[in-house]
Parts: sequence; structure tokens; C-alpha cells
Amino acid sequence: MTPSILLSAALAGATYTLIPGPAFLALLGIGASRGRRAGAGFLAGHFAGDILWASLALAAIIGAHSISRAVFDTLGLVCGCYLCWLGFTALRTKRDASGRLTAEPKRPLIRGLTFGLTNPKGYPVAIAMFTALLSSVADRLDWNAFPELLAAACAGFILADIVLVFFVGTGWVRRFYARHDIGIARASGLIFIGFGLHAISEALPGFFGRRE
Repeated sequence: MTPSILLSAALAGATYTLIPGPAFLALLGIGASRGRRAGAGFLAGHFAGDILWASLALAAIIGAHSISRAVFDTLGLVCGCYLCWLGFTALRTKRDASGRLTAEPKRPLIRGLTFGLTNPKGYPVAIAMFTALLSSVADRLDWNAFPELLAAACAGFILADIVLVFFVGTGWVRRFYARHDIGIARASGLIFIGFGLHAISEALPGFFGRRE
């Protein structure tokens, strides 16, 4: 495995992580309100999802048999409903007696794990990123290369996570969030609902099509 191929896998992993989506918005709220440690906890949980989607994308590129569409349709429904639930919860955000937002997760690690494994951008974005950067060498890849490619992608995930943790913990981000936290939470809620409805709309036709 050449260094250039491993670098491409690492860049694909980093790009996948840095592309804004529901998880980025959740990280922004957690990190800006509770600091870098909470943000790092969220990303540590999310890392499980990163590994899952990167593995599926690499498997598809190397040439594994296609995973049943029913798997992704089911996941689309689950994550779509989950995001809609999070969105409606965020729309009802207010302050509790201690002054904290009611929508803030008490366990960032668990929230990150749930987000990572039900991320609606997971497989499509992962396959797009890895294909874009590895398609030119796809004919040179086999299953022996899988562990090294996944390790390189994980290195990219970790480097991108460090950048994100630093960003959400900066003073100006935290000050901005402190001034507009309820508005940001509710706006994020609308975005979550939008992503959720899109995921559901993409999944439902597959179920109806298989019944015909």
C-alpha cells in the first residue's frame, strides 16, 4: 500500500467529518455550551459511526457484494424519525431552573454514539468521499488493503475531530452561542426536522417498491 493511497484515504475521512450536517450542529451546541471536553465526548461516541460508514464505503469500493437496499431503507426510517424527534425537542427549548437549556444532552458520549450510527449522511457521503479520492486506484485495491485503508481513514477522522473540538471551544464561538443559544437550538431543530423528513422520504419509496 503506497503512502499516496493511504493519504487519500485519510483525506477522505477528514473531509467526511468536516462536511456540515446534523452531527456538526449537535457538536456546536454541546461544545459551545459545555466546553471542549463535552464536545470531545460527543465525537468519541460519534467515532463508532464513522468507522461503520467508512467500512461500508471501503467494502463497496473494493468490490464486496452490494448490501441489501432494505438495510439502508430501514436505517433511513429509523434515523429520520430520530432526527425529527430531536428537532421537535429542540423547537421546545427553554431554560430550566438552573438556567441551562432543556434540550442539552446530559451524556454527550451517548448522544454522539446515537448520532454516529444513525447519521443520514453516513453512507452516501462516505461512499462519495472515498470514491472521489480512491476511484483512480480502485483496480489496485483488494481485501488485504482494507485494514490499512480503514486505519488511514480513522487517522483522518481523528485529525478532523481535533480541529472541530478546537473550533467549538474557542472564545468567540462560545460567546456567540451564549448570546443566541435558544435561537440556535430552535433553528437547529428545524434543520434536524428537514434532514429527518428527507431521510424518511428517501427510504419510503424503497419499501413500497419492494411490495409491488
